[in-house]
Amino acid sequence: MAAKEIASGESKDLRLTARVMVSALAVGHVGFHWILQSFVVVVPEIQQTFGLNGVGVGGIQAVRELTSGLITLPGGVVVGMLRKWWAWLLAICVASSGLGSLLMGVSPAYPLLLFGVAVVSVSHSLWHLPAAASISHHFASRRGAMLSFHGVGGSVGDVAGPLVTGVLLLVMSWRGILSIYAAGPIFMAFIAVWVFKGIGGVKGEDVNTAGLTERLAMTKNLVKNPLLRGLTIVRGLRSMALAAIVTLLALYLGNDLDLGVLNRGFHISLLIAVGLIAKPIAGTVSDKLGRKQVLVPGLVWSCAMSLLMVAFDDGVSLTVTIVLLGMFLYPDQPILTAALFDVLDREEATIGLGVVSFASFLMAAVSPLIAGAIYEISGFQAGLYYVSGLFALAALVFAMLPLTKWDEDQLI
Repeated sequence: MAAKEIASGESKDLRLTARVMVSALAVGHVGFHWILQSFVVVVPEIQQTFGLNGVGVGGIQAVRELTSGLITLPGGVVVGMLRKWWAWLLAICVASSGLGSLLMGVSPAYPLLLFGVAVVSVSHSLWHLPAAASISHHFASRRGAMLSFHGVGGSVGDVAGPLVTGVLLLVMSWRGILSIYAAGPIFMAFIAVWVFKGIGGVKGEDVNTAGLTERLAMTKNLVKNPLLRGLTIVRGLRSMALAAIVTLLALYLGNDLDLGVLNRGFHISLLIAVGLIAKPIAGTVSDKLGRKQVLVPGLVWSCAMSLLMVAFDDGVSLTVTIVLLGMFLYPDQPILTAALFDVLDREEATIGLGVVSFASFLMAAVSPLIAGAIYEISGFQAGLYYVSGLFALAALVFAMLPLTKWDEDQLI
């Protein structure tokens, strides 16, 4: 009886530690998205400062996607080997996002601006590898819901960042705003080292992991996995659509509609705000009904709303359409990640996520350039047809994937 009580007490401690960990990861996630989405609001000001055309603006988003992707493949291999150092890695990622924001704010030339964007993007991608893998391990039977909760932190940053930035643009320059935003992540990095102590394992568990040779072999096998290839295509198409719609909206709201900075920030925030509610609901439902039963209708919905925006492209109707598009634009990402972890062992988690993210980020890197070119040649509405086609293809591919039932054994 005493042994059972001790075991039960340890189990409760582990569950509490895991919940604190998820909450802390969600808070840290806010900072990355605050900076990245605030940057979208100031794109017209940056465009004017550096004299950029639509393709130049698309190039900023392309660098963001390309650098994010290039780091994930080697990162997925190496991060898994450094599991007992994940607390320090997460702290470095947070601090680096602040440094990247500072570089963007003080950049005297376009190339340095792109370098600052790359620093934030790389740190954000590396953050996701240990964060998502830890959550997936600790909450195996609820990974869709818990990964969505982590995503809610990002959505808070996505919503609050543009709104606050829109207000600050009334009294400050875009350079000053991005420079100030550097302070928060650097401060949070010191706290992260303490909060995430031991995140690479659980109490009493050996955190020794597979070596480099074994991990390279895992990577080779995963690349050959047809199911993983299918998930990569879906994730890539979805990322292409997201990168394109963000680029198109930034150009359209600022140039075609000539909205003020506050109004622009409000609309970009609306695109994401509805995900604060929809994201955990969609993740929880996917745990109960299955990933395909939630994600396929969601991708079809995003396709339909993108087409609807072609007709309702101004005034209140545009605002309502943006809200409707946001219902599944961001909640689909945690479900895709959960679907990936459903078919991976623990040692494969960061490698598999790295492989899939690498390929999908490379796919997404070209999308802003395509969207920017379509906008320059044919306008905003033509770009929306491109976006809707990507969502439709992603839904079709995912519907055809033979997903296996995931392991429902909750580890703690």
